[in-house]
Amino acid sequence: MSRFIYSIVKLVVKTGLYTYHKKIVITGLHNIPTDKPVLFLPNHQSALIDVLLIATDCQRKPFFLTRADVFSSSWLNRIFSYFRMLPIYRIRDGRETLVNNNLIFDTCSEILNRGEALVIFPEANHNLQRRVRPLSKGFTRIILRSFELYPELDIQLVPVGLNYKNAAHFPDEVAVHYGKSISAKSLFDLDDVNKSSQSIKDIVSSSLKKLTSHIPNDEHYEATVSRLMNENVSFLNPVLVNETVQSYSKSVINSTSEAPSEREKFNLSKLLFCILNFPVVLLWRFWLKPKVPEAEFMGTFRFAFSLILFPIYLLTVFIFISFLHNMEIALLSIGSLIVFNILLVKFVLR
Repeated sequence: MSRFIYSIVKLVVKTGLYTYHKKIVITGLHNIPTDKPVLFLPNHQSALIDVLLIATDCQRKPFFLTRADVFSSSWLNRIFSYFRMLPIYRIRDGRETLVNNNLIFDTCSEILNRGEALVIFPEANHNLQRRVRPLSKGFTRIILRSFELYPELDIQLVPVGLNYKNAAHFPDEVAVHYGKSISAKSLFDLDDVNKSSQSIKDIVSSSLKKLTSHIPNDEHYEATVSRLMNENVSFLNPVLVNETVQSYSKSVINSTSEAPSEREKFNLSKLLFCILNFPVVLLWRFWLKPKVPEAEFMGTFRFAFSLILFPIYLLTVFIFISFLHNMEIALLSIGSLIVFNILLVKFVLR
C-alpha cells in the first residue's frame, strides 16, 4: 500500500511538473547505474523544484538530504520521512545540533550499502545565479564514512546539471543533464583522506561546470548574463552557453550589454490566462506571492500552490456548472479549460 501511494504521488507531481513548465528536457539517463549504490550530486538553484525534477525522472527511488529546519513539527517529520527525506544540520541550526549529522551519515552509509540511491546538493545552499558554487565537504564525509563501514562498497557519483531559463518565472523551461558516473572507490584513499576528498570535490565540480551554465562570478557576471539573453542563447544548453561565454571579450561585454528589464510584458495571452483562472491567479498574486521569503523559492511556492489550488478550482467550477446546467456540460467545460491552459503554457505564454 505504501509503495502504491508513493507511486500515485510521484505520478501526480510529475504530471504537475510537465504541465507547469513550458518545456522539460532530460538527458543522460543512460549514465545512471541501475544495480549499484548511487550518489546524485546536482547543482542547486530552485529549492524544492530541483528535488522534484530529480525524484520524478531519475529512474531510481532516491533518499534526499534536506535542511533540518524544515522538519519543524512531528507531522512534517512524518511526511518528509515517508518521502525519503533525511535532515542535515547546519551551523545556523545551532552548533550543538551538528553532532546529529554523525547519525545521519551512518544512515546514508547504510542506504548506499543496500545498493540504493541518495541525493545531496554539494553546494550546500541554493542560488539563482547561473554558476557552480564552491562545493562543501558534506558529501565527501558521507563517502568517507561509507568506506570506513563498508570498504568494498562501489559508490557511483552521478553529477547532475539543472539548467533553468528563468527559475523564478512562469512558465519556465528547464533541462536536467545527468553526467557520466564516477567511481568513488577509484578516487578515495583512506590513508590520505584530505587529498582524496579534495580530488573528488575537484572532479565533481569540473563535471558540474560542463553540465551547467557556468558564468564566473566576477564584476562582469550581470553584463554577461544580459548579453546572453539579448542574443537568445539557450540556457538549457550549457555547452553552448559556456562556449559562448569563453568567446566574449570583457571590454565588449561592458560596452554593449545592458540588464534586461524586470517588468513583465503585458500581452493578450497573459490576460486570457488570468481571466480563465482568475481566483487562483488573484490568490497567488495578492496573498501568497508577497510572502515568498526568497527568489529561489518563487518556483517552489508557485508550483505547490498551483498543484493544490488548481484541482480545487476545477472541482468548484465543475460543481457550479453542473448546478446551472448538467454534468455533461460541466465535464466538457472542465476538459476544455484544462486543454486550453496546457496549450497556453506550452505554446503561447512567454
